[in-house]
Amino acid sequence: MKKFITLFTVGMLIAFTSVHVLAQPITTPRTPSPAASVKQTIGISTVSVTYSRPKVNARKVWGELVPYGWNVQAFGTGNSAPWRAGANENTVIQLSHPAKIEGQLVPAGSYGLFFVINQDNSGEVILSKDYRSWGSFFYDEKQDQLRAKIQLREIPHTESLTYDFIGLTKNGGELVLNWEKKQFPVKIEFAVDELVMANAEAELKGPTGFAAQGFVSAANYALQNNINLDKGLVWIDQAIALNRNFPALNIKSGLLKKAGKTAEGDKLLAEAIAGATEVELNNYGYQLLGQNQHDKAIEILALNTQRNPKSANAWDSLGEAYALKGDKDNAIKNFKKCISLNPPANVRANSEKYLKQLGAL
Repeated sequence: MKKFITLFTVGMLIAFTSVHVLAQPITTPRTPSPAASVKQTIGISTVSVTYSRPKVNARKVWGELVPYGWNVQAFGTGNSAPWRAGANENTVIQLSHPAKIEGQLVPAGSYGLFFVINQDNSGEVILSKDYRSWGSFFYDEKQDQLRAKIQLREIPHTESLTYDFIGLTKNGGELVLNWEKKQFPVKIEFAVDELVMANAEAELKGPTGFAAQGFVSAANYALQNNINLDKGLVWIDQAIALNRNFPALNIKSGLLKKAGKTAEGDKLLAEAIAGATEVELNNYGYQLLGQNQHDKAIEILALNTQRNPKSANAWDSLGEAYALKGDKDNAIKNFKKCISLNPPANVRANSEKYLKQLGAL
């Protein structure tokens, strides 16, 4: 009898669970304010915003749908609260790394994003550590991570509330909320160089540090951004110990010159050039062209044709260097030399393009 009761009980639980599962609603579209998200990479960091998008829908937004200033909520804790910067749940901003927002340092993490708008287009941006609540109903100023003054802008009509990133630079940009004819701008900045260098240090302790390329790329970042050159020299020496090649020696030469050791850098560069392959010399020539060092680029690319006289690509590259310098005659001469060597289709196309531009074809 006891066994029968146990089996009966289990059966009823299974039946109840089955009914409960069958009672779940299907997933349907959210209206009238669909969910949305936007994400932006700045340096190696990301900023994302998850929000809901109400429409203007012929309503008066500012001062009515979204009241001016701070407002006591009719539901929840009844606190005076800012606008939830969207509809439905909290609008949430997520930072992958620490950032400066409107000049204030904010740790990495997720935050509820709120705004205040005043009649004179002044306002505030607020980040709350309580990002899981629904809307502004449970807003608590004690949870504020940041409050900063902002100045709103007038913009063309935007029907659906939209977040975007504008004015992007190496280190930051503006997160903007656009709705109706108002724009809420929030300046966000990352210490990109510091973050890249710290991340490189961490990555080079893992699998990336078992090959030369990781150290080469880290040292090259230090060189190109003129940051922590001493550390860059340590990294490039580790790369050279693993693989003494042209890219590594070239980067070390650059680091030494920036450190004021010009003679030592020139000597190392001469060694690198002496042992460089055709591809390495060609790439170095284009690197110099990118720095507008036309004469130096021509010197390196001419050396490449001397070492590799049957390479159509070497002659094409030299012709391009002369063309960029504005030396038409030498450019035509080298492009024609390239074509005489029966080059691959892509190399031929480049030479013929330049010859047409120079009126020689």
